[in-house]
Amino acid sequence: KLQGGPHLMTHDSHLTLAKGTTKIVITQRCSHRTSFYTLVTEIPIATIIMNNSSNTALARWLPPVYEDELSQPRGWNLGFLHNGFPLPSVREVTRKIIEASNEAVTEDELYSDLITVWGQYIDHDLAFTPQSENQPSFQGAINCQMTCANQNPCFPIQVFPNDTFSARMDCIPFYRSKPACTTGQQGPLGNLSAINPRQQMNIATSFLDASTVYGSTAAAENKLRNLTSEGGLLRINLLHFDKGLEYLPFVDQVPSPCAQDPKEDKAERIECFMAGDTRSSEVLSLAALHTLWLREHNRLAKALKELNPHWTSERVYQETRKMVGALHQIITIRDYIPKIIGPDAFEQYIGPYQGYDPTINPTVTNVFSTAAFRFAHAAIHPLVKRLNAQYKEDPNLPNLYLHEVFFTPWRLIKEGGLDPLLRGTLTTAAKLQVQNQLLNEELTKKLFVLSNNASLDLSSLDLQRGRDHGLPGYNDWREFCGLPRLRTEQELMTAIENKTMVQRIMELYKSPDNIDVWLGGIVENIHPDARTGPLFACIIGKQMKALRDGDRFWWENINIFTDAQRQELGKYSLSRLICDNTGLTEAPLDPFLLGKFPKDFVSCENLPSINLGPWREVL
Repeated sequence: KLQGGPHLMTHDSHLTLAKGTTKIVITQRCSHRTSFYTLVTEIPIATIIMNNSSNTALARWLPPVYEDELSQPRGWNLGFLHNGFPLPSVREVTRKIIEASNEAVTEDELYSDLITVWGQYIDHDLAFTPQSENQPSFQGAINCQMTCANQNPCFPIQVFPNDTFSARMDCIPFYRSKPACTTGQQGPLGNLSAINPRQQMNIATSFLDASTVYGSTAAAENKLRNLTSEGGLLRINLLHFDKGLEYLPFVDQVPSPCAQDPKEDKAERIECFMAGDTRSSEVLSLAALHTLWLREHNRLAKALKELNPHWTSERVYQETRKMVGALHQIITIRDYIPKIIGPDAFEQYIGPYQGYDPTINPTVTNVFSTAAFRFAHAAIHPLVKRLNAQYKEDPNLPNLYLHEVFFTPWRLIKEGGLDPLLRGTLTTAAKLQVQNQLLNEELTKKLFVLSNNASLDLSSLDLQRGRDHGLPGYNDWREFCGLPRLRTEQELMTAIENKTMVQRIMELYKSPDNIDVWLGGIVENIHPDARTGPLFACIIGKQMKALRDGDRFWWENINIFTDAQRQELGKYSLSRLICDNTGLTEAPLDPFLLGKFPKDFVSCENLPSINLGPWREVL
């Protein structure tokens, strides 16, 4: 789509480029008042990249692997052999390799639970792959809740006679991800030379741009804005407040599918929250982060309007959004990613910012979204803690198991607001990703999602999603990252030090080349200074560099902010966000680091804050 000034006609066109093409010439018929003229533009192919708007395909760093080379996932056809062996059922992999009891938790001595929450929040900023629509009311349509056969859009997960799921279902329902338009199809008359393998959609904007706050489409953004205010504000909840502070508004859909307080009158409903991402009510801690950023937008907008009374509501909104997007980028790249992949991998794959590079494609990749950035599923603690003002357990706010906080916004509103929950995330250790303690029972037996009436298994869903998306195997990705292929059980031991784990993997997969990339990534040995193994450090590092260097509006790029503004933005921290938008009066200098109260906390008055002076516009 060619976009220009207000007088430039725009056209949607499809380009077919001959092999060896180095540039294209675009001729545009333009109007200016009453005259017409022709504009000719030459664009080097190297500079043409995806625009990363929502509803575009996830990028590929390696070609997809499908059993029919087109769209059928690995494991689709009974008896199909991979490297001479059939693939194991993903549920079997979960039960024999991944699943751990809720008590089998080694706590992270270095990082707080907040580091896991931030990872989920940022993941939702970058990608959201919709599932294929399943409308059994249509004639001939398949109901994925009622079949255990592999028939599009259903790719059910096999369960076994002695499985915890087998008492109530013959298989776990699974909906395939929606394909990008025109993909997963052969050429005319079955011409295999013209196959167009299935690609998956991303309905979020690929950029790290705070779409979790503002949405990924203009329509979603307009629903989130308070268009009646003069101050560029976001909508708030007008029914409930947290000691005078705002909550997210409720969704328009009433009744919404979120759980309700079983002790309350059914007429008194607490609906799902509405935010820039529709998954904001998934768990309490995620809803809390969304709420913090709603409050921060409105706090900054009010301060900017007071500083520049002549600014229109639109100007205030856009300037505030620009700042909030920058703050998301700062916290993620400066504070979060180096802890996840380690300082050495950060230097190797990301390094210092050198400016915008128009030849880099920043589109979120399939392997990052579907495998590598799901590493943290093995770092989710089964307990959610809420603490009082002295950071002690409160009998009125007992610890909750994870399954008790899925889609329960009522707990935030009726059980103490944000403060007790944030105290818990700051002083509770994250779960350490240990090779024989991967995903706990809360996730493998009691996962709840709104699209399904029964409990699910996150581990099996992750593995099945990787196959659904045609992700190449673990060894192919190691080779992509310049790591050696592991061909034998003995070689696997060099990457996975747990001998029992390696033996179980080989018993199920038979060949190292068959190992699913997500499984291989989460069982690799983790460097002491990181929370991922070398493979996922590579994939996450490469993706983050692309997101940063391929973003023309990255906060550090020239002409985005002034030097003075960049200096002020660099003072910001997640602790400052918490101090400015909650009742907490102390916070750790780095809230991702596990601390004890009060010795590791400092007064909010001593935490650096942004001086908005450089945003004052002198008329």
